[in-house]
Amino acid sequence: MPDLPVVVIGAGPQGLAAAAHLTERGLDVVIAERGATAAAAVSEWGHVRLFSAWPELTDAAARRLLEPTGWTAPASGYPTGAEWVSEYLAPLAKALGDRVLYGTTVTGVARRGRDKVVASGRKSTPFVVHTVDQDGHDGRILASAVIDASGTWAQPNPAGADGFPAVGEPAASDLISYRIPDDVSDLAGSHVVVVGAGHSATHAVLRLSELARREPGTRVTWLLRRGSAVNVFGGGAGDELPERAALGSRARKVIDAGIVKVITGFRVAEFRQDAGELTLLAEDGRELTGVAQVFALTGFRPDTSFLREVRIDLDASLDAVAGIAAEIDPNIHSCGSVGATGARQLAQPEQGLFIVGAKSYGRAPTFLALTGYEQVRSVAAHLAGDHEAAARNELVLPDTGVCGGAGGFDAEGAGCCAAPAVLQIGSRPVSVG
Repeated sequence: MPDLPVVVIGAGPQGLAAAAHLTERGLDVVIAERGATAAAAVSEWGHVRLFSAWPELTDAAARRLLEPTGWTAPASGYPTGAEWVSEYLAPLAKALGDRVLYGTTVTGVARRGRDKVVASGRKSTPFVVHTVDQDGHDGRILASAVIDASGTWAQPNPAGADGFPAVGEPAASDLISYRIPDDVSDLAGSHVVVVGAGHSATHAVLRLSELARREPGTRVTWLLRRGSAVNVFGGGAGDELPERAALGSRARKVIDAGIVKVITGFRVAEFRQDAGELTLLAEDGRELTGVAQVFALTGFRPDTSFLREVRIDLDASLDAVAGIAAEIDPNIHSCGSVGATGARQLAQPEQGLFIVGAKSYGRAPTFLALTGYEQVRSVAAHLAGDHEAAARNELVLPDTGVCGGAGGFDAEGAGCCAAPAVLQIGSRPVSVG
């Protein structure tokens, strides 16, 4: 199908990088982006500072595409999401021109004239990508291959500990946010709860701790599902991303200072509302009362509904691409202990279909931009027939300083290694990635 384009779903960091690599190799590409601008999801957390520095946030093929336009790669520093968009992702989308279709939501991917059941002739039949534009008009794009880089941002996990919304969670939606807060001044003097143990939750806790320092009466409670807080603070001096290390170290300091209260083993089962406040009930019967606002930052999950008519292989526990699941399982690995993944590991039973970027990780946390750039480099090489380049590993991930996985889920104090040392970091910007 040499006359048909490769369709990339999503104009985020990995989708744009994929298009740059495909273009560089002489392949036609169409990017379907549901937002009105490139990197629309990144723009929604534009106030957050990444813990990856600029050199880890730009892709090699993208740089080669941009440099003839007069663009210069930022050499150092830790951008916010908004800076990442304005200084790199938006210029990259502009350089790709009309290859990017904005306001175009993908509603389905299939083989032309064949549903999922039909086996005959699938490999030689074009993909058909079903779309809806911003005016509600549906359409179809024929494709030689499809790269799904749509991410997971649109599907945050609930606060409920068993994977479903807790009892009363939908009804309490006005008092529950699933995004990292920006301006928290209106929460002064109130009791605020953060649910979650990842970098997003840590960032929220630090933002709220600043409010608690300024405004007497402000209480911040951090709820962790696991029985231990050991690995929440990261790898300290062993972390090769210093701003990631700084994030964990600052969190430890505000807890040690008593500014933030940590409760471990609290698995939310129910929300009850009374007079504009929430009571949180745990699976073990514990209660947390008088809560004005909850930030449920418990990760994300992929939307595979529009892939239901193609043959995909996802891990049963992580919803990650099956070929990489064993390498990224958070029960076993930290993100710095896994290897780079390429076309071979990302290949689906549906030949010519690849799931890349954060979506390839499913529910596994701590995906790095560097990982996604290596994925799309390899996939583009494969689609261009350069199998030697597709098989080559051009990435070494920075170590986290955390040995192995998350340790025991229930046991208090359980963890896979000793508690990390506290860094003396001085005055640093709040950062996350």
